[in-house]
Amino acid sequence: MNEPGSSGPPPLPEPPPLDEQLRRLGQTVDLARRCPPSPTAFAVGAVIVAADGTELATGHSRETHPTDHAEEAALAKLDPGDPRLATAVLYSSLEPCGERASRPTTCAELIIAAGIPTVVYAWREPPLFVARAGASRLRAAGVTVVERPELAAEAREVNRDLLDGGS
Repeated sequence: MNEPGSSGPPPLPEPPPLDEQLRRLGQTVDLARRCPPSPTAFAVGAVIVAADGTELATGHSRETHPTDHAEEAALAKLDPGDPRLATAVLYSSLEPCGERASRPTTCAELIIAAGIPTVVYAWREPPLFVARAGASRLRAAGVTVVERPELAAEAREVNRDLLDGGS
């Protein structure tokens, strides 16, 4: 615990209860099902939730532009100065990207810049399009990262065509 005036980092927030994590991740998988198909990008859904449980924003891949990522689409709907982001949780059906071909800023960098302290995701990004996923980058920046593989099969299923080589 930090004493007043100490220079240490603040303690990491506790992740939400398991039932809330799984409910929100189910919501992200439903959002991923809305994604227009792409042969070069995963279908992903994201939800940003305030500490009091208020849903702040949702997004899905290719929601408004062919290169939109889900986390990026959700964050674009919020004022970057919204103080609720400092205690929010970002849920994603896929691990946020740590490398990106379509735009210069990764989802991990966007999450860090927004000040979101907790990320919960269902499926670890396979190295199909990029070699570096974002969980390690988020952790290095002090973000609490929780992987919930209980819903990974559902997130993979939405992307079956990509994983099966388009068949």
